[in-house]
Amino acid sequence: MNIREKNQKLGEILRGMDQVIVAFSAGIDSTFVLARAVEELGERVLAVTAASETFPEREMQEAVALAKQLGVKHEIIQIAEMENPHFVANNPDRCYHCKAGLYGSLTRLAKERNIPWILDGANMDDLGDYRPGRKAAKEYEVRSVLQEAEIYKKELRELAREMGLPNWDKPSFACLSSRIPYGDPITLEKVRQLDRGEQALREMGFRTLRIRHHDTIARIEVPPGEFAKVLALSERITAVLKAEGFTYVTLDLQGYRSGSMNETLKTAK
Repeated sequence: MNIREKNQKLGEILRGMDQVIVAFSAGIDSTFVLARAVEELGERVLAVTAASETFPEREMQEAVALAKQLGVKHEIIQIAEMENPHFVANNPDRCYHCKAGLYGSLTRLAKERNIPWILDGANMDDLGDYRPGRKAAKEYEVRSVLQEAEIYKKELRELAREMGLPNWDKPSFACLSSRIPYGDPITLEKVRQLDRGEQALREMGFRTLRIRHHDTIARIEVPPGEFAKVLALSERITAVLKAEGFTYVTLDLQGYRSGSMNETLKTAK
């Protein structure tokens, strides 16, 4: 199928659902699903965003603004991730426990409102990486409509651009806990260090980046084309991250790559 046929198929899938909840994080994947659901189902769509300790306030504000722009009903629920010992332990199945908590809350809400379907923003590219959260989606019968329509990230970005969605080229975002190595417990202090550090680098003009937390070491990932910019701003960057409590600040010479913490799982096999 070409991109037009896939988008048509997505529309057919959505129209067959009657009423839906969209798990909405303000990332481009869930934004596109939400926008298409509104196109096909109108007022029979509810966007739900989960507030938690690992979800930055700037992302929440963007979710509120986008939902308002799309004219969709939007609710915010609270997820207490730090109260879940399986999440805090940060074992390789951390994402499963996080998503199970989210989808469990969405399932209860859906039953209260008599809404038959919950949708997420997983696309075809998500099938190629280690994502234990997909197990939770299957257990709670969450529909991944982008995968059902065989839509890849590049394709949905193009469709989102044509729709005029303001975040069509927004860099991928993962929860802040994904910056902490497996086995190293999640703490609010670490999460806040990472959040403030990444926000400071964004204010310096970096869009696609990760700061990985290795105890006293901050490992910066940016695309290789921005290495020179990091070096030019090295004094400012180092000062900011040392003020956050890191002793050493490093630049990863492999550059930015999604899910780099999963590389330890591959080498351990």
